[in-house]
Amino acid sequence: MKIYTKKGDTGETALFGGSKTQKSDIRIHAYGTVDELNSTIGIVLSYSLSVTGKKILKQVQNDLFVVGATLATPDPEKSRIEDVSQNEIDQLEQWIDQLEVDLNPLKSFILPGGTGAGSTLHFARTVCRRAERKTVELAHRESISPSAIVYLNRLSDLLFVLARFENKQQNAEETPWVPDRS
Repeated sequence: MKIYTKKGDTGETALFGGSKTQKSDIRIHAYGTVDELNSTIGIVLSYSLSVTGKKILKQVQNDLFVVGATLATPDPEKSRIEDVSQNEIDQLEQWIDQLEVDLNPLKSFILPGGTGAGSTLHFARTVCRRAERKTVELAHRESISPSAIVYLNRLSDLLFVLARFENKQQNAEETPWVPDRS
C-alpha cells in the first residue's frame, strides 16, 4: 500500500463514515490538534521518565487515538470505536491525585520549564488546551460526544501535574512566576 493517495490534493479529506470535508474544517482542526498532542507526548516518551510517567503517557496515547477517531466521525452511529468514557476520565483524576501526593502545594504560578521531559510536558499541556478549544468550537457547530471535551480538560490538568512530578523526580526546581512591578 502506498502512503500517498493523491485524494487530498484538492484540499478535501475523507472522514470516518465516508463523507468528505475541507481540510480547513473545524473538525479537522480538532482531531488534527489531538494528533499533534499525541505526537508531542511521543516526544516526552523519548526522554528519561519515571516508570509511573511512562505508564500513564502510554495509556494517554491510546486514549487520544480514541478521542481523535471520535472527532473524525461525524455520524456516531457509523463509529466502530467506543468513545472515551467516564472510566477514562476517572482514571485521569486518580492519576492526578496520586501524583500530587508527592508534590509541594502550589503557592504561586510557576513558569513552564525544568527538565526536557518536564518542559515538553508543559508544552503538551498547551497543545492539549488548544485541542480542547478546537473541540469546544466544533461542539458549538455540530453534535459531538461531550466526553471528548471533559477528557481533554482533565488531561491538561494531568499533564501539568505530571510535568511537576517528572521535574521533581529529576530534582529540577520549579521557578515561581514573580510579576515585574517596576
